[in-house]
Amino acid sequence: MLPALGIAAAAVFLFGLRLALGPGVLLPGYALLVVSVLGALLIRRALAADLLLIALGLGIVSSISVEANLDYPNMALFGTVITLAVLVPYLIDRFVYKNHTIRFPSPRTKWTLLEKAWLGTAVVLAWLILPNYFINSGAYRNWPAVTAPDEVARLFVGVNAVGIWDELFFICVVFTLLRRHLPDWQAIPLQAVIFVSFLWELGYRSWGPAITIPFALVQAFIFTRTRSLPYVITVHLLFDFFVFLVIVHAHHPTWLPIFVY
Repeated sequence: MLPALGIAAAAVFLFGLRLALGPGVLLPGYALLVVSVLGALLIRRALAADLLLIALGLGIVSSISVEANLDYPNMALFGTVITLAVLVPYLIDRFVYKNHTIRFPSPRTKWTLLEKAWLGTAVVLAWLILPNYFINSGAYRNWPAVTAPDEVARLFVGVNAVGIWDELFFICVVFTLLRRHLPDWQAIPLQAVIFVSFLWELGYRSWGPAITIPFALVQAFIFTRTRSLPYVITVHLLFDFFVFLVIVHAHHPTWLPIFVY
């Protein structure tokens, strides 16, 4: 448990404190990653191997700023980096460790009535909660104002691409590797700490964790029950669709006047 806790604490330094304390905070973050992996080696080699994969992913993502930036060069760089953060741990797990622990499960079963109902509930919750958060907290300013059609398109693509990646990395990589060694009641909150730290730097600040922490916990819990990557991505994209709409509306209040806040 302690080495995994160290990995989660490292994420707080790498992402959660970076804006407040500057790039110098990366050094203790990286040191925590190294110490945690080495400490895990004293406990169990398999634990150290899996924590190393998480540490590599976090190290790759932290190599750039993850603040919202819709410039074309930045989007290309951001996309490359987050792709590598999933691809590198996957390839090592698959072809070096030969474990194939990291998977992207897509069961060929129909969604249950309860699962469909949750999708509808997610839409209602997103419509109610997100405008109040983004607009009343001013967090929408952490995303650039978009006016031109190509800017709106880039915001839409960026928000949804990051949403898909969140599930690929935080669920299929981080959470999957953690739960090999920890019970779900420990693995779920640890991945949530890592996930929420990333989202903080991305732009979900102020009282954003009051939303992102429950979201991260629920997404991981849903995954334990459904074992379906498409389902958790669908839930996430429903929320992100409203994130996109709210950000556009917040910057241009006469656009999309469909929210109550």
